[in-house]
Amino acid sequence: MKYSDDELVSGALSRDFRAIARFITRIEGGHAGARALASKLRRPAGRAHVIGVTGSPGAGKSTLVDHMARTFRAQGMEVAILAIDPSSPFSGGAILGDRIRMSLASEDRGVFIRSMATRGALGGLAKATLESVHVLDCAGFDVVIVETVGVGQAEVDIVRTADTCVVVLVPGMGDSVQIIKAGLMEIADVFVINKSDREGALALEKDLLTLLSLAEAVQGQWQPPIVKTVATSGEGVNDVVDAGKRHRAWLESSSQGRKRRVRVVSQTISALASDWIAQAALKGAEREVERLAEEVVSRKSTPLEAVEALVSWANKGK
Repeated sequence: MKYSDDELVSGALSRDFRAIARFITRIEGGHAGARALASKLRRPAGRAHVIGVTGSPGAGKSTLVDHMARTFRAQGMEVAILAIDPSSPFSGGAILGDRIRMSLASEDRGVFIRSMATRGALGGLAKATLESVHVLDCAGFDVVIVETVGVGQAEVDIVRTADTCVVVLVPGMGDSVQIIKAGLMEIADVFVINKSDREGALALEKDLLTLLSLAEAVQGQWQPPIVKTVATSGEGVNDVVDAGKRHRAWLESSSQGRKRRVRVVSQTISALASDWIAQAALKGAEREVERLAEEVVSRKSTPLEAVEALVSWANKGK
């Protein structure tokens, strides 16, 4: 079924899953007018609780998200899931297989699930994630869960997208130094020790408590709780959901929470503006980029000289 622009907007606002999927496809594909179309979604944004779930590959993020969605649904909430998968640097393709592990959510017709490829974007998210979250928020979902790709030490962009960041760790995946290197101490609102029935779970919890105790205590500041789960059985998932709800309540009721939200939204606006400006400036630059790349490969110029030439080319087009 082909949707007109007006049908996409009205369909998204009425939570028509097929219309929402087509809307996001347009955004992902960079279709002309897709962003202008998204701006027509005038329903007040910010209603949905956006939860980011991040962590290393194999930590059990997809299974945890599956059970979280089931818990929210049992509480009568409408849930949307964005599962981000890494793209091949060569073909640009992605397996989009996270939803395979979401058997419970995929069987629930009240849960919208969308897999997205990073398409070369770094930081654990796809370029279209922010705008897709906006569409889902305006569609009236109570909870939007964003599962990042699980790339390890560069996966912190989720903090610009989510109200609440859930960092999933597992025993035996590294010591506390790895946690610091990944920047997870700064972005985590809730720590989840998944597969906590494994040996080493208690040691990991002690390491986390030690690291958290080293942070400077600020009155009124949120203190990330540590929740132990066994996602395959659903054990502890209710506690994760409850911790997320408490964090959102803190965001909405405290001065520190408001400052945090303003800081995050400021980063979001800057990130979107940078992307939009870059796309506008480099519109139609494919041939010029390829020509400059040929010069770099032939050693007639350097990458930095190519960038300077491309910026000059973009400015001349104004």
